[in-house]
This record gives sequence, C-alpha cells and structure tokens, in this order.
Amino acid sequence: MKKTQAALWGLVAGAAGVAAMTLAEKIEQQFTRRPNSYVPAHTLERVLGLPHRPDEERLVLNHTMHWGQGILLGAVRGLMAAGVLRGSVGSFLFMNLRLLNDQTLENATGVGAPPWTWPRDEQTIDLIHKGIYAFVTGAVADRLIQGPTRPAVPRAGWTVGQPA
Repeated sequence: MKKTQAALWGLVAGAAGVAAMTLAEKIEQQFTRRPNSYVPAHTLERVLGLPHRPDEERLVLNHTMHWGQGILLGAVRGLMAAGVLRGSVGSFLFMNLRLLNDQTLENATGVGAPPWTWPRDEQTIDLIHKGIYAFVTGAVADRLIQGPTRPAVPRAGWTVGQPA
C-alpha cells in the first residue's frame, strides 16, 4: 500500500478513534460530573492568535481542535500500520504520541499545565481517554491497512523461572 493511501485510511481511523474517545468522555462525565474542557479551544485560540473569548463562545473552536487533532494524528497511525508498528504495541506508542502532541501544544501556548501538576484523578481520566482514542484508532487502522508482507521472524519465548 502506498504511503499516501495509508495516511488517508489513517484519517478515517483517527475519526473513529476520536468519536470513541468523545463518547467515552460523555459517559464518564455522567458519572464524575466533570465539566467539559475548553483547553482545546483556548489552545487553538492561542495558536491562531485570536483574542481570548469565554468558553461558551468557543464551542466551534473546541470541536475543531478536538476532532482535528484526532483525525490528523490518525494519518500517523495509518503510516505506522503500513509499516511494522501494528497491533497493541503500535497503539501504545501512538497513545504516547497523542499525549505528547496535546501537552506540547497546550504548554507551549501557556494554556495547559504540566500533567504532573494535575490531580491524580485528572491524570487517570486523561490517560484512559487517550488510550481509548489510540487503541480504537489503531484497531481501525490495522484493519483497513495491509501491513508489511514479509513474514515475522520466529524467536524463542521465555517463561518466568525457566531459561530462555
């Protein structure tokens, strides 16, 4: 599969991943009573050099950043799926890319705070949601995009307490 085609299928996978993450966020908010976050809107506001506006005036900007990041980063996962970074390992690595992307933009613009300064419950919720995004995006990308045709190289396994 060509890289361009893999990246395009990755956009589809990214859309599926961000839809799953958004659904999970809405379900979680029903239980935790956590309000909507407008950090994506204010991050994009700063990136575009727009004047600061209240949250209630930034719903479209919030959706643009939330969905846009998820869909665009899906192209990277599509390229990973076309190469050798597939399955759960590829999705785990991709989750870290998503976290890095968010934190870089949010902190570089001064909108966010470093995650180690967050309360633990917020850290946990963010990791769960980004994990849902990454693993759904990965599952869809791995399904839509054919991986490399070379066979896997078998290797000896190991069991705890037994020599390899």
